[in-house]
Amino acid sequence: MADVVAVIGEALVDVVVSDTADPRAHVGGSPLNVAVGLARLGEEVLFVGRWGQDEYGTMIEQHLQANSVRSVLEADQAPTSVATARLDPTGAASYGFTMDWTLPAAAEVEHGLSVDGGLTHVHTGSIATMLEPGASTVMELLERIEPTVTISYDPNCRPTLVQDRAAARRRAEEIVALTDIVHASDEDLKWLYPDRTIEESIVAWQQVEPALVVVTRGAQDILCATAEGIVQVPTVPVEVEDTVGAGDSFTAALLTALKDRGLLGAAHREALNRISVQDTEDVLRYAARAAAVTSSRPGADPPSRAELDG
Repeated sequence: MADVVAVIGEALVDVVVSDTADPRAHVGGSPLNVAVGLARLGEEVLFVGRWGQDEYGTMIEQHLQANSVRSVLEADQAPTSVATARLDPTGAASYGFTMDWTLPAAAEVEHGLSVDGGLTHVHTGSIATMLEPGASTVMELLERIEPTVTISYDPNCRPTLVQDRAAARRRAEEIVALTDIVHASDEDLKWLYPDRTIEESIVAWQQVEPALVVVTRGAQDILCATAEGIVQVPTVPVEVEDTVGAGDSFTAALLTALKDRGLLGAAHREALNRISVQDTEDVLRYAARAAAVTSSRPGADPPSRAELDG
């Protein structure tokens, strides 16, 4: 097996509640959504996450299998994590969580990722990088594998679950220093850095280590800081069903577009760091189309390669 992309992070079940429809449960978790998004775009994907031996855990296993995502870990004895998403009248979601985030030792996880060989890129983020005890395991794992893969990160901050802004900022900055690609929302950056502009935040992060620091700003536009400066592209207009998983679809498509250009993997890090303005604009537009497709339908339902390339 070659050119494998791994995703490390939480798997959970989203229970969606609104004033206009009955509650519905579906598999979610930002990293899991990214893994599914990558697989639907044709990537070989390994997923490192946890769930329990219960009804919700079975839903997660079946969802991964149906989307050809291979799991590194098996179900454990703790309950499956649950997120309750409440939709406002515009379709935007706010979240509450019942979480367990415990992982095996970093060395064990690293072994699971390396069994088949060919690991090219690792993505992580969200609750998995902030919530202990698993967050420390994720951090150790990133430090161990950083020389041999490229790494991407989406902070996807959840202030209702991780309320210590200073601690969250420190951890985010530690991970940014190890990563090659960052995708954050404007809400993430405003919460982490309330006293500076979005532009100041993405430039500051890009100057630390990453080749690209991308920020999506809802329906407004997309900004990306690279060595060439700040690149700006528009979003894709769409009639929004809801925004659940749209940012995760953006991340998956962004990584796929970079991989298509031969820019993922430790051997290509130098080329990634020299990415041109034109390539940056092209990969951002591709990712924006993926986010628009997901926003146009209910739940975290990322597009296939045929939908984006057709």
